[in-house]
Amino acid sequence: MSEPFDPDMFTGCSHPPSPFRIGGKWTPMIIRCLESGPRRFSELEVPLRGITPKVLTETLRSMERDGLVTRTVRGGIPPRVDYELSALGRTLLAPMAACCAWAAEYLPELMDARKAHENLVPGPTADGSAVR
Repeated sequence: MSEPFDPDMFTGCSHPPSPFRIGGKWTPMIIRCLESGPRRFSELEVPLRGITPKVLTETLRSMERDGLVTRTVRGGIPPRVDYELSALGRTLLAPMAACCAWAAEYLPELMDARKAHENLVPGPTADGSAVR
């Protein structure tokens, strides 16, 4: 059996979630959660605070459709359902590690660029319409 997830797995990071998205906001985090082996739905909910059960279900279905995860239903009452990275899903681990390394090195520059851009883009006028 796998070690339980740390509920603070994604808190305390020195940077916001990766600027790279593989199939959506939650997909990279789910891939990271499944990196060490199969997990149940309820286990995935622990570190993914903020995701609703509906969105987690939709994301897992999408990942299954794309061949990134496998879903295994085991007998019992209630049935046990495990999600696991497929061989294809595992191919994303190295590129994701590279993205994380890139973000760790260049995120300050990226954030500075965003801040500079925000200062250049005019905000809304007094009546709430955007100035273009």
